[in-house]
Amino acid sequence: MNENFDAFDISPVPPPGPDAIAPPLYRGIYGMPQFVTFPTSDLAASVDFWTRGLGFFELFGIPGQMVHLRRWAFQDVLLVSGETPASVSAGQVSFACLLDQIDPLLASLATVGAAAEARDTPWNTREVEVVTPENARVVFTAAKVFDPTTVEGKNLQSVGIGRDENDSHG
Repeated sequence: MNENFDAFDISPVPPPGPDAIAPPLYRGIYGMPQFVTFPTSDLAASVDFWTRGLGFFELFGIPGQMVHLRRWAFQDVLLVSGETPASVSAGQVSFACLLDQIDPLLASLATVGAAAEARDTPWNTREVEVVTPENARVVFTAAKVFDPTTVEGKNLQSVGIGRDENDSHG
């Protein structure tokens, strides 16, 4: 019996594929099931980086104290006035994106002076990692189309993804 099930109907992230279309920026109000909060000593510079460099928008803010940023539904970030950590976080926060958003993301990051590169992972994604002005490690990750003949496809199959009787994970 397989305990995994498709839940794309409750996620804003579309299944990977050449015709996948990114969901629109989400301006609705909901109870946030998860969000991240980063302190920053320069709220305006941080908002500029996240909006111009990472494609978020300002949902609302309390001047000089806090800005609530969002991208897709359930991709919420709170920037709060505070002391920016002196060093880069060992942890990271990851945001889903689509493959066709990777190159425009790299171009946007360049406009805000951030050096970043795309990398492919053994778990069949392409990722861009960047350190924000708050010394937060942020990763944008795009699922690649599942191909069972690739090393990445075989890695996923070895853990039960892409090989169930309903082909619901491939």
